[in-house]
Amino acid sequence: MAEAETSRVGRRLAAIVAADVAGYSRLMGLDEVGTARALREHRQVTDALVAKHGGRLVKTTGDGVLLEFPSVVDAVECAVAVQAVMGQRNEVVPADRRMLFRIGINLGDILIEGDDILGDGVNVAARLEGIAEPGGICLSSTAFEHVRDKVSLEFTDLGEQTLKNIARPVRAYAVGSGVNIHRTAQLASPAPHLSLIVLPFTNIGGDPDQVYFADGVTESLTTDLSRIAGALVIARNTAFTFKGKSIDVKRLGRELNVRYVLEGSVQRGGNRLRINVQLIDAETGNHIWAERFDKPVADLFDMQDEIVSRLANTLDAQLIAAEARRAERSAHPNSMDLFFQGRACWNMGLTPKSLTKARGFYERALVLDPGNIEALVGAAAVDVALAAAVLTDEGSARYAAAEADLTKALSLDPNHAWAHVLLGAVKMYTNRAAQGIAECEQALALDRNLVTAHGLIGNAKYLSGRGGETEAHMNEALRLSPRDTFAFLWITEVGLSKVQLGADAEAVFWLRRSIEANRNYPVTHFHLASALARLGELDAALASVQAGLALDPSFTIRRFLRTNAWSDNPIFLAGRERTVEGFRLAGVPEG
Repeated sequence: MAEAETSRVGRRLAAIVAADVAGYSRLMGLDEVGTARALREHRQVTDALVAKHGGRLVKTTGDGVLLEFPSVVDAVECAVAVQAVMGQRNEVVPADRRMLFRIGINLGDILIEGDDILGDGVNVAARLEGIAEPGGICLSSTAFEHVRDKVSLEFTDLGEQTLKNIARPVRAYAVGSGVNIHRTAQLASPAPHLSLIVLPFTNIGGDPDQVYFADGVTESLTTDLSRIAGALVIARNTAFTFKGKSIDVKRLGRELNVRYVLEGSVQRGGNRLRINVQLIDAETGNHIWAERFDKPVADLFDMQDEIVSRLANTLDAQLIAAEARRAERSAHPNSMDLFFQGRACWNMGLTPKSLTKARGFYERALVLDPGNIEALVGAAAVDVALAAAVLTDEGSARYAAAEADLTKALSLDPNHAWAHVLLGAVKMYTNRAAQGIAECEQALALDRNLVTAHGLIGNAKYLSGRGGETEAHMNEALRLSPRDTFAFLWITEVGLSKVQLGADAEAVFWLRRSIEANRNYPVTHFHLASALARLGELDAALASVQAGLALDPSFTIRRFLRTNAWSDNPIFLAGRERTVEGFRLAGVPEG
């Protein structure tokens, strides 16, 4: 009988509390030392609350804790106090750096093993913590029944929940608003704009060379995407902890507090390499964009650079569009919401309508936040575009305003690559081509994927009377970003360089190709008309003039000459005279 007594397993009924930090891996990826220090400081406060409410710290597990309370009421009131104090402590912390606890509470029978506790009662609490919102508290029905009439709190019935490794569904309740707790939605911080993780690309086929290639693409994309304006990209060290694992994208989004997940695969077949890529909305699990790259295997490192550049440029546009759609649904958009809407309008094409809408969003963003550098640079981009596309009679004033804004932006952020590109454009369009090239080269040193810089360097060569060098730069831009928003501009510039070289038939080929890429850019229609007229194709030239005037009725030769004072190089000026000669033959209004 005595032996039976000593071998008997110890049990007791207890309130079990499991808690961890939502998105802890992401926070560690951003700042390991700072995150560890912050967690220690928070625990000094929360440990005191646990002791005050009669709880016992059973053990810690990295960012998580397991607690035991003799009373469910004490457990819930302690959890509420913890979340309330964390809400206060987070008020002074930037949204993307806030440490938010998730707490699960269960009342159940537990096994005693020294100072540790085990059993289904503990497991249920841990699983409830896993489904709690960041900054929130989730209770089992057994715990809820013991506190429902004893605490001044509201609860939300979450219904039956199927929890991992728990045999039966568990009815769960979330703590809502009440006198002792902030609303869960207020405690939880929303995922930052353009927040994403690049998951390690999967190697299909087992070729060891592909493993290095797949990992290289993942690492390079992580680095390059982090350069996108407003982007927060999870560090590669954190991302690679998920290598080879089955991923629940929605859960991953909650864990890391990111909006988007990028995943892909690499597969080699013979002398060809295929890469599949998908961009996923972590909130809904829906695919936003997918692409396939299928290329002959040559130098894997050169191929990696090209593929990463193409992906980075395409994803920039896709992510901007996705963020703009989110912002459109917001009843109270903030300054960055408005910036993303403006950038989406910019990406729609350099038309008077889209540029006007873009400027409107940028101006509203700057009203809300005069320090929004992205909106300041965006407004400058609109000024440069209106002048360069001959869409205004005030070209000189637009360039001057843009240069002032860009100088201010670069004084605040000297490494803003897009600001350097735009300042390069201003300088080359105001008879400072060499300085413009230097600005674009600096931009490429900061962000190799800003292929617009390649295009502008090619344009600067044209303005310098070196049109024979333009095509190579434009082809490099098209190679790295063939579906780029600005691809039609690069193609147009090749056409203009052909005009400078006296090759009108080649100019027509390139200008028509540009119009096929974007029919809504007025000035290309007028340049095509000029080249056609010089070739004697007057009917086609007249039709092209009419197409241009339908897009920009105010275009005149007078405006073109006034705005097109970009260079005093004799070869450039001679080419401009040939263009004006063709305008007159084609019937472009004199003005």
